[in-house]
Amino acid sequence: MKQKFFALSVIATILLASCSINFRGKGKPVDHQEWDTIVKKYVDKEGLVDYKGLIAKDKDKLNAYCDKLSKNAPGKKWSEDEKLAYWLNAYNAFTVKLIVDNYPVKSIKDLGANNPIIFINTAWDKKFFEVNGKTMTLNRIEHKIIRQNFSEPRIHFALVCASMSCPKLRQEAYTAAKLDEQLTDQAKSFLADKNRNVVTATDPKVSSLFDWYGMDMKKWTKFTVVEYINQYAPVKINDGVKLQYLDYDWSLNEQGKTFK
Repeated sequence: MKQKFFALSVIATILLASCSINFRGKGKPVDHQEWDTIVKKYVDKEGLVDYKGLIAKDKDKLNAYCDKLSKNAPGKKWSEDEKLAYWLNAYNAFTVKLIVDNYPVKSIKDLGANNPIIFINTAWDKKFFEVNGKTMTLNRIEHKIIRQNFSEPRIHFALVCASMSCPKLRQEAYTAAKLDEQLTDQAKSFLADKNRNVVTATDPKVSSLFDWYGMDMKKWTKFTVVEYINQYAPVKINDGVKLQYLDYDWSLNEQGKTFK
């Protein structure tokens, strides 16, 4: 039921996102060194976050980086990789900020309305930050900006919604110079992670992300979802095998937690 609700929410968001959001930033591409320092210090090799430590020691640094992002939207002269790196880092940083500002919390889903109307009033619809004076939500970044302007399926292995079943939060900032390498590494790491995917030739059990966003993989590439997975998986799935989708663990991606 949770997966179905989430899938419907994604579809509704796509339908509502009839036009993309355009920015006219005038500054030079952002240096993401502050975010790089934060994730190196507070994210472990499993992609889990030390929220308590971050709040105690470096909450101001996180806020300063988010403020920097808010005041420096991508401009026309930025390369496509510079723009995508900016938005990936922005989504992940503002997600961490949302958790930090509301900590303690068991799940990001608890930060939505108590009785949410379908498709709205979720944590992803919270208007809690701005970019160049425009009120933003996490859904706006993902669906109206990234998915509408970048035909890149690997984004789904890079966007991290603060949950255990999400891809690992990377221990470095995304940068234009390394973006292709970083996204490929995220895809391979995600599919090799047996907590999130159990890929075998004849009985593959994969993340629900492939159910929710398989349409992107088919639309933006020449591959079926299985063919797309086979580019990055440690084991190739046989032709004609049907994918099974694992339940999604929405509990907070906090250090010390284990998968349900």
